Amino acid sequence: MISIQNLSFRYDFQHPAVFSNLSLEIDKGKIIGLLGKNGTGKSTLLYLIAGLLHDHKHSVSIDGTPSYKRLPGMLNRIFFVTEEFELPSITMKQYVKINSVFYPNFSEEILEQSLTEFELPTDINLGSLSMGQKKKAFISFALATQTEYLLLDEPTNGLDIPSKAQFRRVIASQMTDDRTIIISTHQVHDVEMLIDHVIMLEEDHLLLNTSLNAISEKLCFAVRPVGADLSDALYIEPSIAGTRVVAPSDGFQNTTVDLELLFNAINQNPQITEQF
Repeated sequence: MISIQNLSFRYDFQHPAVFSNLSLEIDKGKIIGLLGKNGTGKSTLLYLIAGLLHDHKHSVSIDGTPSYKRLPGMLNRIFFVTEEFELPSITMKQYVKINSVFYPNFSEEILEQSLTEFELPTDINLGSLSMGQKKKAFISFALATQTEYLLLDEPTNGLDIPSKAQFRRVIASQMTDDRTIIISTHQVHDVEMLIDHVIMLEEDHLLLNTSLNAISEKLCFAVRPVGADLSDALYIEPSIAGTRVVAPSDGFQNTTVDLELLFNAINQNPQITEQF
């Protein structure tokens, strides 16, 4: 479990706090969407979880171990795919030979499966790849480590539409009950059919932390024709097809959660979160 207790963090005293007394716990076995506007601290939170940043109170721990210590027993159970990274100009086989030794559960089979799904050869030269190809290769290696915790920061940036579909299939195929995957993104459509839990940040605090099941039980997402009754709507948004609506659920039928609509609704009307 990832535990964050009363986290307060700022980069320096010339800038406002990124977080102020943030507390949350993240259990295993979930694919979590970490959402928020640009500048709300999504990437910072992942760096804090990975122990690459830390606050003075050491408020972040993984299975009881303070993440800032970056002990070997923790590092071989967590993998962080940052938004921007560099890969050496060597083959994937060479990269695996050098780096796989740090991950006791590394699987060559999963690596090959993931590369194949991404339509990449198994012995590619990492230095010759485009940005999107590098991301797919690095995500493939990350999944092959079989770490209990996988952190992905804006993983679909640089991927074209077919590659985004491949990304969803690859992640879903390698998810297990004892694994936690946190996906930080502002491209909510890319992950809404993949995640089962939402954490939403706003400024320096937590705005939402709940499952998609809980959201679908409480809220209805629909497109209503022009002129339809909107008196029950918590949020409305015009569209070509009609009016996109977030409204209280009638309790009889759960609708598919529209993450983009939910994100817009909560930013416009934060009181919606009081239902969870």
